[in-house]
Amino acid sequence: MNHNLSVDHLTGIKNLPETDIQLIFETADNFKEIINRPIKKVPSLRDITIANLFFENSTRTKLSFELAEKRLSADVVNFSASSSSVSKGESLTDTVNNILAMKIDMVVMRHPGPGAAVFLSKRVNSKIINAGDGAHEHPTQALLDTYSIREKFGDVAGKKIAIVGDILHSRVAVSDILCLQKCGAQVKLCGPKTLMPKFITSMGVEVETDFQKVLEWCDAVNMLRVQHERQDINYFPSLREYTMQYGLTKERLNKIDRPIVVMHPGPINRGVELASDVADSENAIILNQVENGVAVRMAVLYLLAQKTAR
Repeated sequence: MNHNLSVDHLTGIKNLPETDIQLIFETADNFKEIINRPIKKVPSLRDITIANLFFENSTRTKLSFELAEKRLSADVVNFSASSSSVSKGESLTDTVNNILAMKIDMVVMRHPGPGAAVFLSKRVNSKIINAGDGAHEHPTQALLDTYSIREKFGDVAGKKIAIVGDILHSRVAVSDILCLQKCGAQVKLCGPKTLMPKFITSMGVEVETDFQKVLEWCDAVNMLRVQHERQDINYFPSLREYTMQYGLTKERLNKIDRPIVVMHPGPINRGVELASDVADSENAIILNQVENGVAVRMAVLYLLAQKTAR
């Protein structure tokens, strides 16, 4: 198997071949073993400087990337746009060029503009990793979700995965669909019709509004939160009604005659899309997803850095 990625940047799953996905997973297997040792650090990226550019708020993704970078012994620069020159009107290219003038090798970026990572990758001489661009893509989340399914079931091919909730505003949903399909899984979406983007059926997925039917069908269900911060109008009558129709409870799970795996990209709105006793149950692999996120991001950073070195 080729031990180099075919891509120079990780801007999305759309242009990532399945061979690259498998290479990332195999590399993550090795890093997962390392981060469970007493000494969790390796010198793999000792001469690499990475800038984390977050133009949108993030807690989990930013922490996960930072931990992955430090586990690999990289030098890390954190940049928060809210307290930067961006708020004074500086352009994205100018901001990044100033940072690259400081000899930064890699940039991890979250930005509200869809396509911002691709835009940047064509204009700056640095490896770009997309940590979320608007409601477009979130490739490392899709990789860690798919990796977690692979870890749980031994394989992703042939598995039935449901994604439930606010698909319209979710960058996770789009990246998850692409990644799961490339690895051979079947994907079904579920949620209010008002929260389904019009283009979604062109991605080869079925849409089902009956949540219980979807639960009967799937091997694993990924519960997305309702993203109020991206909503400028009301997409459903009330949170209570949303929860009654699409909230995952023990009662719903008990109606199924087999266990299904419960996932969530976080942060969880407990009592809305996921009841607390489900989030904390044996069915849930939410904390495994968090741990796998560090290993997968270490793999992505490491493999892209190999391309920097050549």
